[in-house]
Amino acid sequence: MDMIVEISSERAAEVIEKISRYIVRKRMAPAALMTIESLRPLHGIGSQILYFLAPFAEVIFKAKEYQEFAALLEKEEYIKLLLKRIDELDEETHREERQQMKIRKKRRWKRFKQWFKSRKSFPDKNS
Repeated sequence: MDMIVEISSERAAEVIEKISRYIVRKRMAPAALMTIESLRPLHGIGSQILYFLAPFAEVIFKAKEYQEFAALLEKEEYIKLLLKRIDELDEETHREERQQMKIRKKRRWKRFKQWFKSRKSFPDKNS
């Protein structure tokens, strides 16, 4: 089995784009960002673990892409690019949806305040 040790910056950009789009499409961006960010200090160990698991993982994943992903995790700069791209794509993809949710939330809050004000205007039965 031939292991890829280096990955070109052009290929890294392609892999980052592919991974980012997959994560955003599956609506896993917040969880992925949090996980990657929390495991960032261990990126060197993580990539070595991926190399160790390669014979098993390559049964499921394409060998070359799996090895490229492991090589990508070795460099801090690529991890930063991955985080940035996931965040950008998530924002682009779900911007309108989030705006609609914000509008609905404001409407619900306004209705609640109106309901609460109407309840306060009734006289107390004990008075």
